[in-house]
Amino acid sequence: MILRAICKVKEEKSAAVLVTIIATRGSTPRKAGTKMLVYPDGRMLGTIGGGCTESEARLQALRALDENLSFTHHLSLLDEMAADEGMICGGTMEVFIQVL
Repeated sequence: MILRAICKVKEEKSAAVLVTIIATRGSTPRKAGTKMLVYPDGRMLGTIGGGCTESEARLQALRALDENLSFTHHLSLLDEMAADEGMICGGTMEVFIQVL
């Protein structure tokens, strides 16, 4: 589904950002290799686990699109905010945010 969407983005010469989990440590909702596509209007296809970490990844993807710059980003499910959100995971994820 995501690969087909990436092909469509390329065929239409439109914009999107691919977010891929490249490493995890501890308990995380998804593991390395999981992908999510973010469109310029904020829509997403796929999920890297939901919650506040996915929301942060989405914001970073939109920033990458604005700056036309791909980068890695660290997401933590360890802090108080994660606990306040009711997240039961206790790990970290490294994601590659790739402008297509």
